[in-house]
Amino acid sequence: MSERVAINYEAQKKSPSYLRHSEVLTMLIPSKLSRPVRLDHTVVRERLLAKLSGANNYRLALVTSPAGYGKTTLVSQWAAGKRDIGWFSLDEGDNQQERFASYLIAAVQQATGGRCPASEMMVQKRQYASLTSLFAQLFIELAEWDRPLFLVIDDYHLIANPVIHDAMRFFLRHQPENMTLVVLSRNLPQLGIANLRVRDQLLEIGSQQLAFTHHEAKQFFDCRLTSPIEAAETSRLCDDVAGWATALQLIALSARQNNSAAHDSARRLAGINASHLSDYLVDEVLDNVDTATRHFLLKSAVLRSMNDALIVRVTGEENGQMRLEEIERQGLFLQRMDDSGEWFCYHPLFGNFLRQRCQWELATELPDIHRAAAESWMAQGFPTEAIHHALAAGDATMLRDILLNHAWGLFNHSELSLLEESLAALPWESLLENPRLVLLQAWLMQSQHRYSEVNNLLARAEQEMTVEIDDILHADFNALRAQVAINDGDQEEAERLAMVALEALPLGSYYSRIVATSVHGEVLHCKGQLSKSLAVMQQTEQMARRYEVWHYALWSLIQQSEILFAQGFLQAAWESQEKAFQLIRDQHLEQLPMHEFLLRIRAQLLWAWARLDESESVARRGMNVLAAYQPQQQLQCLALLVQSSLARGNLDNARSHLNRLENLLGNGQYHSDWVSNADKVRVIYWQMTNDKKSATHWLRHTPKPAFANNHFLQSQWRNIARAQILLGEYDPAEMVLEELNENARTLRLMSDLNRNLLLLNQLYWLAGRKADAQRVLMEALTLANRTGFISHFVIEGEAMAQQLRQLIQLNTLPELEQHRAQRILRDINQHHRHKFAHFDEGFVERLLNHPQVPELIRTSPLTQREWQVLGLIYSGYSNEQIAGELDVAATTIKTHIRNLYQKLGVAHRQDAVQHAQKLLKMMGYGV
Repeated sequence: MSERVAINYEAQKKSPSYLRHSEVLTMLIPSKLSRPVRLDHTVVRERLLAKLSGANNYRLALVTSPAGYGKTTLVSQWAAGKRDIGWFSLDEGDNQQERFASYLIAAVQQATGGRCPASEMMVQKRQYASLTSLFAQLFIELAEWDRPLFLVIDDYHLIANPVIHDAMRFFLRHQPENMTLVVLSRNLPQLGIANLRVRDQLLEIGSQQLAFTHHEAKQFFDCRLTSPIEAAETSRLCDDVAGWATALQLIALSARQNNSAAHDSARRLAGINASHLSDYLVDEVLDNVDTATRHFLLKSAVLRSMNDALIVRVTGEENGQMRLEEIERQGLFLQRMDDSGEWFCYHPLFGNFLRQRCQWELATELPDIHRAAAESWMAQGFPTEAIHHALAAGDATMLRDILLNHAWGLFNHSELSLLEESLAALPWESLLENPRLVLLQAWLMQSQHRYSEVNNLLARAEQEMTVEIDDILHADFNALRAQVAINDGDQEEAERLAMVALEALPLGSYYSRIVATSVHGEVLHCKGQLSKSLAVMQQTEQMARRYEVWHYALWSLIQQSEILFAQGFLQAAWESQEKAFQLIRDQHLEQLPMHEFLLRIRAQLLWAWARLDESESVARRGMNVLAAYQPQQQLQCLALLVQSSLARGNLDNARSHLNRLENLLGNGQYHSDWVSNADKVRVIYWQMTNDKKSATHWLRHTPKPAFANNHFLQSQWRNIARAQILLGEYDPAEMVLEELNENARTLRLMSDLNRNLLLLNQLYWLAGRKADAQRVLMEALTLANRTGFISHFVIEGEAMAQQLRQLIQLNTLPELEQHRAQRILRDINQHHRHKFAHFDEGFVERLLNHPQVPELIRTSPLTQREWQVLGLIYSGYSNEQIAGELDVAATTIKTHIRNLYQKLGVAHRQDAVQHAQKLLKMMGYGV
């Protein structure tokens, strides 16, 4: 319940009823994952291939140069015949980190034969917190891979997203030793190159090395021209263009087309670069092909990649494959993208030139060309590319139709930026005419935590919409509104909307029914109707599992655990958590923020059972899950670290964590139960340090809840009562606690009742009402048989220890309560003995110099070991426990005890305890 916003991090992964017919689409374009095939008539760069042959000895092989130096051709030659290699060709759309991740993981899967299924599932469902956490999971799966592994990323210069740069730096730092990343770029990428270079983990090939040598230029012209050129001439041509491969290709093309001397073209190209090629390409390429070929080049250039079907639809050619192969043979900068020869693309430099010319020469036809491209991409099942062309065509009707049919498939593949751009391109009137698109936009806002915008959008649409909404669609809207209402803390409105939605939704509208049922269960939880809430959350889990809506299945299990914890059934809560952890493992949900919620409630349970090391470890794991999010998200786990330090009596460590916690509190807006948990450890710390000033200030400004009918409202009122007790305001504190207990008993909030009784015990003890203190302590011990609480007792320190010693000595406790009391006392002694019952050398020295010290102790002083034994006797340790604590034999302890009894003039253990207590009081300890 306390994490109701967490579900929206990964909330919408299944479609509502109106979109459920949209099948999950294969969004990855095959050509982007295909290594370019080795073409005929290409020069084999033996000297560079020899250098690349040692790439497996480096973390990064970096090939950089301006356009047209043969980077892709070289690396494709090197990759030929390699088995364990993945190839990822970038385009501008890959700046979106989710799309980048999808292709990168697919490339690794291609290289390894599918050895990383968890990473693949995470990226398909966007079940990862960040790119770095996704890569961490990838490397775990690659740990078993023992052969050299290569991943090629082509055209990395297209990446401008700093998040991707950061993630790839992480990738390079942590990739397996047998993995090599091969990056092709027009510029030096932001990948920590200097550091890799210093550590000799970088293999570099730059433009100077990529430039053709005289020998390579001779080979190039020999295989391109029918009439051979003398070696001296090819050397001069090579020098004129500084070995630039594209220029050499243009020289050969021009010489073939015009039957002109190659050196004429070389003179024109000498000294120019890629940014000044436009005029040359117009004169020497476009103006030298027939009109049909010119139009083919311009029209096909709008396609970032192309195959037979796309070419037929976009250019009108009858045989697209044949035309593509013909263009390839003419040397017009077209390259194959896969081994089968089905996919092609233009050389980036030439493709950019053609697109610019197309906008100039075919401006009036361009929208129709883009429409044709969109239709063809849709026919092949690639709506992302279709949307790209629909946007370029400015065709709102086509864009609307694509969204109506494929929006949820895009949403499932995390194409959120593309959806936002698409919806923004549609006129508001178009959304109003298609209410399903309004609902889509609202869910998009909801998934991005823009909750206030959701209500504003729906209110505006409802006011301006003229079309009639059918009952089922209206119910879908209500399910969404219910989720927004519970996020805003409006329980009544959330319940009303959820119930109205459930009444109207057919069984087939499973997604909206799951949402509404979950909200209903959460409202019941908030109202303290725990048994009903538990049943509804179990129903939610069953539905979510049936339809594989895994985030709601996880959410419902977490809610069940919280409910069972509140009811005092901690073992059952543990078992519910185990089911949730298993679901996370099975469905690879480790990086969802909800995983942190589960880890946190597990840490709370471990803390209650005094398994402090485990609790702290689990809390830190929770913080790691949220490492990619705002630090404010870690507030609750940080409070658990404070709580563990307090239970250990380690106030210095607690203060260190508190400093960070209070800084986060001052720099964020939090749900009331988050604040309550943070305040709890603050108030306990003030109690332990007797910081009445802080408690007074906090008590003056903290809000007082109107009710106490759930566990986090009970917790906040308990914080208030604890502060009042610290300040000596016993009467108002007692009124608060009595009312809390009444509510807890009525609502069966048994864990809260256990906590309330312990605080009421402290109040009675400090107020001198010993009989009342003993009565509620006995009830708390009995209730702890159900809850298993240990640390809640331990945190109360020496006052609790004194009472437990008395109860144990009376020997009237039932067996289970007696055992628990002894365990609690041991933990208090272990964690708080240094403050209350440890007779160390400094304490003994001050004691012996005290004017009121008994003469018997002054004249017959105890040894240091005997003082230690007396302190442990006072702390409730048995002889065996003392022997274990001091690591000596039990017979030795008996000798020490006999000696100290004689020196103190006592005969029994209880007399020794009373004697130690008198000494502590004399020294100013409040025992």
